[in-house]
Amino acid sequence: MHRHQERTKPRGGWGVVALVALSGTFLLTNGLDASGGPPQPARASALVSDPVHDAAARRLPPAPEPLKPSPPTRIRVPSVRVDAPVTRVGLDAEGWVDAPPPQDANLAGWYDGSPAPGARGTTVIDGHVDNEQGPAVFYRLGSVERGQRVEVDRQDGRTAVFTVYGIEVVGKDGFPAERVYGPKGAPELRVITCGGGFSKKTGYDGNVVVFARLTEIR
Repeated sequence: MHRHQERTKPRGGWGVVALVALSGTFLLTNGLDASGGPPQPARASALVSDPVHDAAARRLPPAPEPLKPSPPTRIRVPSVRVDAPVTRVGLDAEGWVDAPPPQDANLAGWYDGSPAPGARGTTVIDGHVDNEQGPAVFYRLGSVERGQRVEVDRQDGRTAVFTVYGIEVVGKDGFPAERVYGPKGAPELRVITCGGGFSKKTGYDGNVVVFARLTEIR
């Protein structure tokens, strides 16, 4: 995924971020083609409207009390065999959110302008789907399903456990920033990588977004 397309630009505060977090142009390298690319969310798991989004979240157990802020150190998604360190990513000189270095395939990035995992608000963690060498940390993210866990270790030794209540592919154009990143009244997590259709010339045309809510603290 080319660096210049892997950026997020805050506009008027976090609640209205115009996020097009990740895009890539490496799907057709190393023998990968469109039919052998990363999995995409099943139709049944995709969020198609705010009522569906809200109903899925309401079926989760009550969220624990929010934790005090502490940076993430590691993310695990057992269902798709993700187990990766987390680094901080911030804003570049143009005001866009950086992505992890593409050469570090098994590395996720926490946007440190978003809340720490388990704290009140919506935490954002992103990562590459692929790089020039092949699949990267979130290559299988599109096959995550509702009810599965995302575990985020924190620097204070606690682990924030989130339960997935939705996953969808959103286009870069018209990104629904408020619906994706707006506060939900409980600690939440968004895990993002690139996805959707692919063109060798322009890369991926969307982003896979996993929606999850805090359901356990260890």
